Amino acid sequence: MPTDISKDDIRALKEGRDGAMAELVNSHTQTLLAVSFAMGFSQADAEELAQETFAAFLSALDRFEGRSQIKTYLVGILYNKAADFRRKSYREESLDKIQDDFEKRFNESGLWSRPPLGPEESVLTGEIKELIAQCAEGLTLSQKTAFFLRESEGESSEDICNILGVSYTNLRVLLYRARIKLRECLEKKWESGKHD
Repeated sequence: MPTDISKDDIRALKEGRDGAMAELVNSHTQTLLAVSFAMGFSQADAEELAQETFAAFLSALDRFEGRSQIKTYLVGILYNKAADFRRKSYREESLDKIQDDFEKRFNESGLWSRPPLGPEESVLTGEIKELIAQCAEGLTLSQKTAFFLRESEGESSEDICNILGVSYTNLRVLLYRARIKLRECLEKKWESGKHD
């Protein structure tokens, strides 16, 4: 099924035509799993979230008019399901250190007071990817999702705002915080020699 779903495709899904749902699932499962993994979910949890996303899509099918891309719509559902899952499983710790981070890292002109250290100029090897995955555990669900959709999926700000249900200003703050936290974590791991 194409990224932009047609009126005929929607009608086929609503009428339950043979193969319509299978085509939708086959076309979008990998994206939903990739987004789930980026949010820190295990294989089993990611598969469960993908199933719940498709089930929720079917339940809301009458309300879907095809005005947005199907991928954006499904990832939006997934994001809400993931947030519900996290709320049930965890209490997210929300200590916000953005002001401290800014003061530690930037001077009054907004320039780096100390340039970032570490492997930023290196090619992303398996070792560095593992470090990033470990450091991503320190991000909130919204920060992980925003960062993954922007940096890995190349989604537009507008689509990410729609998926997360945030304003453009809030998205900029989420991405800023995610980058600062990731950078700080990577620097600490690199400087302390915990990169082996």
